[in-house]
Amino acid sequence: MSRGGREKTRDDGPERRCIATGASAPAQGLIRFVIGPDATVVPDLAGKLPGRGIWVTARTADLEKAVQKRLFSRAARAQVTVPEDLPGLVEAGLTRRVIDLISLARKAGYAVAGYEKVKGWLLTGEATVLVQASDGSERGKSKLKPPVLPDGRTGKFLGMLTAQELGLAFGREHVIHAALAAGGLTRRVVEDAARLEGLREMDGENAPERTKGSHER
Repeated sequence: MSRGGREKTRDDGPERRCIATGASAPAQGLIRFVIGPDATVVPDLAGKLPGRGIWVTARTADLEKAVQKRLFSRAARAQVTVPEDLPGLVEAGLTRRVIDLISLARKAGYAVAGYEKVKGWLLTGEATVLVQASDGSERGKSKLKPPVLPDGRTGKFLGMLTAQELGLAFGREHVIHAALAAGGLTRRVVEDAARLEGLREMDGENAPERTKGSHER
């Protein structure tokens, strides 16, 4: 996603129908759920669990609607149990996934942190994604802009993680600026970050606080 919003492309993949809105959209923008052996609704954030998928748009309001109107039971055609605070559970899981994927990208040499290193990658064209902490100084963050790609498009911008969360990906206490280079891991970071942003958009300034305790190591 860029600062100007996410645009649909031909690479968005197959579409799935959201049980809350009734609209069809690319699967990468929705959360997949399956019904476990104990009839409990299970978020399948990696999209690999067996069973028939039930899909909900990655927005807090849509998840809450699906829970309140018992849409999971309707979609499963059976009575199912929904975990307490399902939106929070999904948000925490996606946050962990984004942090872990950035960490893997760092270990593979596809991610750097720190103002000077990020600035260097932006200047040389190595960066395709700019990542900045949601609670970082706006003045400081404004000194760096998303990269311009070789084809003239503006690179991605991710700004939904807190400085503490971003720091976990780099083995530091806090990180404000980071950058990602092109690669398979980077694409996965962007896709999961887009879903996380959808969940945090409606939670306001307190959204990062909601999951911060779940990621302390």
